[in-house]
Amino acid sequence: MNLLVDLGNSRLKWAWSDESGLRAGEPVDHSRPLDVELAAAWADAPHVTRALVASVARPRLEAELAQAIRARLRVEPEFVASRAEACGVRVAYARPEKLGVDRFLALIALYAQAREPVVLASVGTALVLDALAADGRHLGGLIAPSPMLMQEALLGATARVSASSSARVVEAADDTEDAVRSGCWLAAAALVERFHSGCAQAFGAPSALALAGGAARELAPLVRVPARIEPDLVLRGLAVLAGETP
Repeated sequence: MNLLVDLGNSRLKWAWSDESGLRAGEPVDHSRPLDVELAAAWADAPHVTRALVASVARPRLEAELAQAIRARLRVEPEFVASRAEACGVRVAYARPEKLGVDRFLALIALYAQAREPVVLASVGTALVLDALAADGRHLGGLIAPSPMLMQEALLGATARVSASSSARVVEAADDTEDAVRSGCWLAAAALVERFHSGCAQAFGAPSALALAGGAARELAPLVRVPARIEPDLVLRGLAVLAGETP
């Protein structure tokens, strides 16, 4: 049995993985002590032979996670890094290690699922776009603030602009709260549409659009392109990578 861990900016997601597939556990919020949360989550852990970790979090959290894995599961964690090529995916970056490992693994998961041209839009702390050709070539991507981060930046830089949790997303707002929320979310949707359209020329064919991340379901109805939501791409990519590397 393998343990797969996606240590993100705000949450830790994890799963057990073997030949029968993934069994995801409940995500863990960073605001709570990792050792306490993982002790409860892994109380009935099976025998684990490998623990693969993808992390974009701070070194302190990585150290806490590594200690928890050693203490609870008696294995040494393997922190995965992006590289030039793996599992049929070839990274566009001249320095592959500069590509976020979450992006790298998400591309591996998509390529393993289907050999098709696809644009991935991941909406979390940031809005991250990547293009993947049917032959596994990564064509590059973009990084922008997520709609939530756009709104936080706007509110932090202006004295008389306000927000509301009940604000709507509309095409033309008639109050400030709706205008702020609508502007941020529709800006993100427009960027996804533009990137997807531009990639059609690079691919030489229409491409699929996959949405991932915690805000994918909120963004999906705002994008005027057929899209599918892909959950747990980082964990799925780790499972593919685990099957290729002994």
